[in-house]
Amino acid sequence: MAPEVDKAASLALADGSVLAYRHVPGSVPGILFCAGFNSNMQGIKALALEQWCREQGRQFTRFDYFGHGDSSGALEEGSIGRWRDDALAVLDQVTSGPQLVVGSSMGGWIMLLVARERPDRVFALVGLAAAPDFTARLRASLGEAQRRQLQDAGYMDLPNCYDDGEPYRIGRELLDEGDAHLLLGAEIDVTVPVRLIQGQCDEDVPWRLALGLAENIRSNDVEVQLVKAGDHRLSGPADLDRLRRTVAHLLAG
Repeated sequence: MAPEVDKAASLALADGSVLAYRHVPGSVPGILFCAGFNSNMQGIKALALEQWCREQGRQFTRFDYFGHGDSSGALEEGSIGRWRDDALAVLDQVTSGPQLVVGSSMGGWIMLLVARERPDRVFALVGLAAAPDFTARLRASLGEAQRRQLQDAGYMDLPNCYDDGEPYRIGRELLDEGDAHLLLGAEIDVTVPVRLIQGQCDEDVPWRLALGLAENIRSNDVEVQLVKAGDHRLSGPADLDRLRRTVAHLLAG
């Protein structure tokens, strides 16, 4: 088991890769935060939830996927299955007791896959602009030049619309392997309470996708919160208050 300390730590996996994580011990159910694609555990939402958990004396865990943040590996060598397994490793080896899993963007896809794999460990789910199956939507949106680059080079570069950083590098393996984990075409075998918070001004995830996702989830305890002025990040002060209220309500039963 990971050391019960309140500081950054590393989790070594069997394949030699290393995941960076931060764990705050406390009462359970704890909260496990799954970030989005090309994001990391230093995001505003993760830090806000950590501070709230500290105030509540509640367990909290955040981590970086393979190829993200301070973890080892290259982003273009990652895949949905690999990042699901990263989340499972953190759930199994770092956290203890039931966990409320919060997933942002791609993390919303990861949290659903985790809930299917560990139904006995997942207490509830909160998706923030949850983006299941985003690899299939991305592939369908590619232009001819991007398809050619993907075929010839094995990767393609997408503009980073959120900051002035480097473009996103998308590996062909990410798109191909993602097909093995698609969820929206059938019932999603998740029976715990689920809350989906979705901005209607989200330019990355169509807000109607949240409605279709809610319909597909097997659980009868599923609610969608539509935020009329909400964007993809959902990280403004009002968004963070909404997230804390949603989490608190679920934990209160």
